[in-house]
Amino acid sequence: MALGPRLDLRQSQSLVMTPQLQQAIRLLALSNLEIEGFIAEELDRNPLLDSAGGEPGEGGEAGAPDAPDAPAAERDEPAETDELVMTGDGTGDSPLDIDVNDENLHQDSAADRGLDGALGMDGIGGGGGFEGEGPDFDRFAAAGVSLHEHLLAQAGERLRGNDVVIAAQIVEQIEETGYFTGSTLDLARRLGVPLCDVERVLAIVQSFDPAGVGARSLAECLALQAKEADRYDPCMARLIDNLDYLARGNLPALKRICGVDDEDLGDMIRELRGYDPKPGCRFAQGERVEAAVPDVFVARRANGWAIELNNATLPRLLVNRTYYAELAGGAQDRRSKAWLSECLASANWLLKALDQRARTIVKVATEIVKQQDGFFRHGVSQLRPLTLRQVADAIGMHESTVSRVTSNKYLACDRGLFELKYFFTSGIQSADGGDAVSAEAVKSQIRALIAVEQADAILSDDQLVDLLRTKGFDIARRTVAKYREALGIGSSVQRRRQKAIGARAA
Repeated sequence: MALGPRLDLRQSQSLVMTPQLQQAIRLLALSNLEIEGFIAEELDRNPLLDSAGGEPGEGGEAGAPDAPDAPAAERDEPAETDELVMTGDGTGDSPLDIDVNDENLHQDSAADRGLDGALGMDGIGGGGGFEGEGPDFDRFAAAGVSLHEHLLAQAGERLRGNDVVIAAQIVEQIEETGYFTGSTLDLARRLGVPLCDVERVLAIVQSFDPAGVGARSLAECLALQAKEADRYDPCMARLIDNLDYLARGNLPALKRICGVDDEDLGDMIRELRGYDPKPGCRFAQGERVEAAVPDVFVARRANGWAIELNNATLPRLLVNRTYYAELAGGAQDRRSKAWLSECLASANWLLKALDQRARTIVKVATEIVKQQDGFFRHGVSQLRPLTLRQVADAIGMHESTVSRVTSNKYLACDRGLFELKYFFTSGIQSADGGDAVSAEAVKSQIRALIAVEQADAILSDDQLVDLLRTKGFDIARRTVAKYREALGIGSSVQRRRQKAIGARAA
């Protein structure tokens, strides 16, 4: 066999991460409001881009011809012949499906060829609108209650006489993280009251909401929360007293001190990590709560559902072909012509990427509505277990694409406003061997059972387990406690105390 240099011609396919492709991936994960900010930056950067304030087809000298492959039904009202009416997704470009890891890119080749095609005042829209005006979701800002106001209100309900004055002075010395930074001895001297009275009132303040407030150290803060959750046994007390061992990762010493095995120690550490080391921070001053703006609307139709993008937050973007012709016809050097061609290509690609983004969002949202039809018709009790892979397989896209589409986006329907991620939940096996039920459906049942409990018959987690099993949910006590805490519902001890306070106030 002869050795020597030679030339071989080989053919292969690979995905090149061009700046345009990176831009398309980035746009897919942005919400409508983030897209609006991105478009504003592009309008400042690219002179060939215009934002049309009127209806499609208005405001351009060269006109705005309708897309040749867009059916008339898309430009008017949604058709009412299919089970799911999906505006904004016609027979033109296919939705964008990109998986960087697997180098998987699905685009319509005809659309790719249109990059340098002749455009007049071409525009894109994110889907049709509802009949009449769409829902008006106004932003709101609620004035938050400060930590001191919250504590003083509880002191007024639970204390009387001089104890209220002592509590007010204690609250004044509680910092925003919830810790008491003063000295009980100095406070007793200043108020001229016995030290035991100050210690007693401080103990009462430490029982206020939020759990752990008024603590003088991290260990005391965690101990108060453990007592509130009815988890403060001798083993947990010894663990909290030896937090320095936990910080150093000396687990063998902790097992020996607490007298527990590996499994119990792991459970105790997980419990400890669930506590809030700064319980007062949730009442931080200056925070404003704003309503999320929906990206997708779902409306009931006679034969199904209409899924439409929120056009109010999507500016209509146009490529000004007339301005391009004027600039291209003037005397230019080679560098100016290259820059102008780059601006045109960038503008065309941006319109194509935004159009594909809109189609992809509508396609994913349509499949979610189809999979969760019971939820939209009957409520959270009919929410099914659903994964990203199930939706991806159903619509022929990659799981990572569905993940990007459902990030930071909200869906508005007649049942409220929900993040798209809300519809993807794990499953709980049914007690009767039937289909698995959604974890959100179980949480809804837990919330409903606790809402109707009586003050003299507070339900423990064990009782909730039994009641859920009668309803067909086979669930462990630990899972019930986890779901209850995720819902922000206190333990049976906390609820009994709260109902007693409410009964006295009434």
